[in-house]
Parts: sequence; structure tokens; C-alpha cells
Amino acid sequence: MQWFVAKIVYQIISGNGDHMPQFDEQLRLINAGSRYEAFQRASEIGAQEQYAFKNQRQELVEWRFINVPEVNALDSLGDGMELYSRIEEPGDANAYISWLQVKAAQLKAPQYLDVHA
Repeated sequence: MQWFVAKIVYQIISGNGDHMPQFDEQLRLINAGSRYEAFQRASEIGAQEQYAFKNQRQELVEWRFINVPEVNALDSLGDGMELYSRIEEPGDANAYISWLQVKAAQLKAPQYLDVHA
């Protein structure tokens, strides 16, 4: 058995879908005997974890499984190893940096830290 990182992609559709397209790209750790088996397992996870709910406006919101476009073998697992890289090209660099700073600040909040670990 070997470890793989698989990217599972969902399309997020709200109401009648008349909005900016949204996709959720998830990286999943898969233990399988081959790359093909890892692809199959990731596809099963993708299909099983589709879901829908009603938002506060009573519109249907769906996470619709699209596919598994990437499966990469991990030769070994090690502290600090890179699992994923993606280059962002935001329309507003300052807004993007501000958003990243807010997200990082939230992670530093005491309720997110396990100080006993």
C-alpha cells in the first residue's frame, strides 16, 4: 500500500445557479495499492460526500461532485513536505493579502490552539 494525494472537485451551485461559478477543490490523503485504486477510492469519496441543503433564503445549495483530476503518489511522509501548490492570480492583490492575514489571525486565536499538545 502507498499514500497518494487526490484532488476531489465539487461545483457549488446555489439556487438556479445564476451566480459566479464556484468550485471546491479538496485534497484528500488516500492509501491504496496503485494510482488507479487511489483514483477509484477518491471518486467513491467524491460521490458519497455530495450533499445539498437549504440556505437562509430557502434556496437549494448543492456540492455536486465533478471528478478527480489529479492523483499524486507520496514517496514518503515527512514534516514540512509540500502536498499541494497553486498559483493564485487575484484581481486585487491587497484584498487577497488582507484576507490571508485575517485567516491566519483566526488560527492564532486561543480557541483554535491546543496549548496542551
